[in-house]
Amino acid sequence: MSTRLPGAKYKNVFDRGRSTRGRLLVAWRCSSPDADRMAGVVVSKKTFHDAVDRNRAKRLMREAYRLLVKEGAAPERTEWVFVARREIGRARCADVVEELKCIMSRVSRPAR
Repeated sequence: MSTRLPGAKYKNVFDRGRSTRGRLLVAWRCSSPDADRMAGVVVSKKTFHDAVDRNRAKRLMREAYRLLVKEGAAPERTEWVFVARREIGRARCADVVEELKCIMSRVSRPAR
């Protein structure tokens, strides 16, 4: 099973979802009973001018999400879209994994 979000579902996540900001990325999430555990990535040409840098940012976010799904840290029934911020250009994969863990723990915490 693929963890990649189909292009047609991005709009749904942006319209119905909620965002959480981090230092390296902004995570949009949409939870529903019929949602799969999938993620998509967005990297802007305005933020990363070179294709090499855009592709590295996408690889980092995809790999970090894949590792979290593998260890079971990603919540079920949630679709994600990760939007890269400029700081991700200097980050390592471990940094992105820690950022996503932090974001996902904030999301799963009950509201006060």
